[in-house]
Amino acid sequence: MTRRPLVGVSGYLDEAAWGVWRQPAALLPHTYVESVARSGGVPVVLPPQDGGTAEVLDRLDALVLAGGPDVDPARYGAAPHPRTGAPHPLRDAWEFALLGGALERGLPVLGVCRGMQVLNVALGGTLVQHLPDRIGDLTHQPARATFGRRTVRTRPGSVLHGVLGGSAEVSCYHHQAVDTLGTGLVPSAWSADGTVEAVEPAVSGGGFTVGVQWHPEADPDEPRLFAAFTAFAAAAATRAATAATRGGAR
Repeated sequence: MTRRPLVGVSGYLDEAAWGVWRQPAALLPHTYVESVARSGGVPVVLPPQDGGTAEVLDRLDALVLAGGPDVDPARYGAAPHPRTGAPHPLRDAWEFALLGGALERGLPVLGVCRGMQVLNVALGGTLVQHLPDRIGDLTHQPARATFGRRTVRTRPGSVLHGVLGGSAEVSCYHHQAVDTLGTGLVPSAWSADGTVEAVEPAVSGGGFTVGVQWHPEADPDEPRLFAAFTAFAAAAATRAATAATRGGAR
């Protein structure tokens, strides 16, 4: 029987209000939880914290790096642009450690928006810190808390092409983007203006590591990416459980 995969989703540490309280809280937009659960996974929120990544990853079947604030430019050797947000050192350290451990273990990884940028920077790449300076418009982030709808075209032969076909309509909300690609990564989707909208390893090795600049969790009517990611994780988890059972029976 296929086992439902345990999917960790990185979260926020931010101030929040509920009831009579207003205080620091571990947060995650519920659309991520819904997307993982709807596609057959068991979502687990991973709030930023000091240490513990190895213990977490040893229990997970897959990792989603969620969207969020700008990556600290110091991570890729750049001075901050005036429009770059204040750094979040704890979240950066937590997610970079999670990603490094997940890649070492061969866990399926899906990077969403900031998560794609973390993937690129972790592998030595850099970012465009304010995309409107380069493309001359605000179409990737049209207004505060408003997604922009874009068409992306995918690279034939990529994992993403196999999931979405040659093109897809997606929801974007980002003012930064990939500049120099990280080592071993290749673009797997682009906007018409040339912005890299997705990355993958040049050689997948049969794994699933995909970063997308858009927000698939914001499109419940377009479940294919989360479904493919979770199905891959479920198959890998089932194989591992079967192998462990057989090993224990000897």
